[in-house]
Amino acid sequence: MAKIAVLGFGTVGSGVCEVISENHESIAHNAAEEISVKYIVDIRDFPDSPFAGLMTKDFSLVENDPEVTIVVETIGGCRVAYDYTRRALLAGKSVVTSNKELVASHGHELLAIAKEKNVNYLFEASVGGGIPIIRPMTQCLTANELDEVYGILNGTTNYILTSMVQDGAAFEDALKEAQRRGYAEQDPTADIEGYDAARKICILADLAFGKNVDPDKISVRGISGVTANDVEYARRLGYKLKLLGRAHRLPDGRVNAYVSPHLISKTSLLSNVDGVMNGIVVHGNALGEAMFYGAGAGKRPTASAVVADVIDAAKHRKARKYIGWDDSEEDYLADFMDQPMRWYVRTGSGLREIGTAFGNLRLISYPGEYPGAGPDEYAFATPVMTRRELDEKLRGFDVRSLFPILD
Repeated sequence: MAKIAVLGFGTVGSGVCEVISENHESIAHNAAEEISVKYIVDIRDFPDSPFAGLMTKDFSLVENDPEVTIVVETIGGCRVAYDYTRRALLAGKSVVTSNKELVASHGHELLAIAKEKNVNYLFEASVGGGIPIIRPMTQCLTANELDEVYGILNGTTNYILTSMVQDGAAFEDALKEAQRRGYAEQDPTADIEGYDAARKICILADLAFGKNVDPDKISVRGISGVTANDVEYARRLGYKLKLLGRAHRLPDGRVNAYVSPHLISKTSLLSNVDGVMNGIVVHGNALGEAMFYGAGAGKRPTASAVVADVIDAAKHRKARKYIGWDDSEEDYLADFMDQPMRWYVRTGSGLREIGTAFGNLRLISYPGEYPGAGPDEYAFATPVMTRRELDEKLRGFDVRSLFPILD
């Protein structure tokens, strides 16, 4: 029998305990042995929980118990979770996590400890919630040279943008509704400013390209500046607004990674990924393009991915699974400012300035043409150019919105 400890009894941690309890027979069959929870570590008390008898506040019980071979970390963040994860790995226990912040910031170090101790550090649930993406990338797609991965990686922002596109909601109203439904935290900063998506795209880039990408060093822009005008102008152009995390390998081996709202064509599969759903696209030289779609968050979908990793860890106790990436050189991460793309621009500057800077452009909107637009507002799409070149052309402009276009 494999005995596990669950660290953190919040949404995901409680879901893990429920899934293991409810599906114990099928889990035992798939793992080729019984799996049971021996400890649940949390600083809070849960006297009414059916798992109350497993509760402890003392992590050292887990750390020093040789019966516990797998630790599930669902605490979140990088303080206590990092300390407990490191100690568990050093004690020779495999660790399974849904903690994208910890994996993105310390995954390289923790995977190295797991390798040294011949145990596993698994994190399927850290990126796509219930969407299988880590395992396909590290197993099913290993015959490919992967050159790009991108997608809708945050259900909260996707719900907000979907409400703005489909219902005409203002950003603030869509955010309040997301909070009311439990899709957004009371402090939604990590979601709406793009930090959550940044951690996830860095993990995917690490796996796809084999070297560490630091989430603190990539360009990150969230959706708080998106307006109803931007949604309408994108529609007129035949596009939808989505927050994407994107990473691709350049011909010289460097990697460009960033997070930003994008205008994406309505012919793209990602344009139909709405509500709280996520969609991740992977491109390989043999495969071509494949998309992974599903619930990117939520108690049960995330718990299902965590428990799948628990089963994997139980099956590989004597044969460590290799997952990892190398450290990166100082110049490994390319400058986002030098990435050539088409761009959407919304501006309060006039036709003369636009014509002088860009020549003959087809405008998406003229002043007053759209009810929400001001009397001096123009919107247009640029030819392919770098952000550095674009900023030079827009010097002195009244720029109100500026997003990449993904055709």
